[in-house]
Amino acid sequence: MKNKLFCGASSGRRGRHFAPVPLSAFVLVATLMMAGCAGKKDDSAAAASVTATNITLTPDQRKNIGLHTVARSRFQRTVEATGSVDFDNEHATAVLAPISGPVSRLLVDIGDRVKKGDPLAIVDSPDFAAAISTYRKALTTAHTARRLADLEKDLVEHEGVAKREEDQAQTDAANAEADLEAARQGLVSLNVDPQTIKAIEQGRSISHIDGVIRSPITGTVVDRQITPGQLLQAGTTPAFTVADLSRVWVMAQVSASDLPSVSLGDMADVLPAADSKSVIGKVTNISSLVNPDTRLVPVRVVADNPQSVLRKQMYVSVKIHSRQEMEGLLIPVSAMLRDEENLPFVYVVQHDGSFARRSVTVGYRTGDQFEIPSGLQVGDQVVVDGGIFVQFMQNQ
Repeated sequence: MKNKLFCGASSGRRGRHFAPVPLSAFVLVATLMMAGCAGKKDDSAAAASVTATNITLTPDQRKNIGLHTVARSRFQRTVEATGSVDFDNEHATAVLAPISGPVSRLLVDIGDRVKKGDPLAIVDSPDFAAAISTYRKALTTAHTARRLADLEKDLVEHEGVAKREEDQAQTDAANAEADLEAARQGLVSLNVDPQTIKAIEQGRSISHIDGVIRSPITGTVVDRQITPGQLLQAGTTPAFTVADLSRVWVMAQVSASDLPSVSLGDMADVLPAADSKSVIGKVTNISSLVNPDTRLVPVRVVADNPQSVLRKQMYVSVKIHSRQEMEGLLIPVSAMLRDEENLPFVYVVQHDGSFARRSVTVGYRTGDQFEIPSGLQVGDQVVVDGGIFVQFMQNQ
């Protein structure tokens, strides 16, 4: 029988065969099949090469890797929040117009520094003339009543008048002096200059006196609500707002989850800008209400502001340093890396000396360390210096 290869199938009739196939064709097909199998093997190898595996470094490479041994530590939280600056309402006051009449001249502008008693505005007010006239009359009446009372007392001593007449004179003098004091306080409440009051008491003539609105405290003019020509009503028209800006309130907005770590008396760092020096403050109030718009809780931080770095309505960053001690696993910030989905992970040393990527959850930050609630155990060694290099080697 001849050595022939046949490739065929029965057609349903016995004894029928296809033509013989040459040996060279069989060799070509076998070669192509082997190439296909080899191609599939190479694809599998390529897929295996991109699979995440532990990283092994040479001794020289290991010299540039810094490690940190994870241990349980006690720490104090730092709560980070945003806030805005406001006046210290305990050292700010609204200045109401003490007199009625039109504003004739403004003497200060917003941002001007003033001392207690400095004039803020001039008012063409008839109240001044009426108050000065009342004081003059009271002054004359009191002097006359006192002179008559002294005379009645002398006459009683010489039995010139009855005792009851002296008593009545003393009563009249006391009433007149009380009216005089009331008139004098009226001038003081109108912020009349003390030198003017002294001139009236000395009987000197006084020319027309303009009404003056004066600052009740030392501070900065932070608001002005009146304009020249505006008619003021005594005791009701707000004219200025003066505030002592050497100390301000910072209203920090704290989330409900961070609130248990914040207590009255906690110290805080207030940063007006990322590259600026922080201002030290203290937590003095924790609101009992939640902001309905932001769902955050306002926390008041009082901060000294001698250089006027903090200004009203300025947005700031606030770091509140809790005094409550907590316990957990801490690792340096430099150990934390992020994957393609921005999820945190670290590299952990294995028993064989290789490095394995391990996903972790990040908790609170305290200083230059992160709390790790899950993903690490006590005794684990994590890469804190050279993690980028290890990640590069893994991606090769």
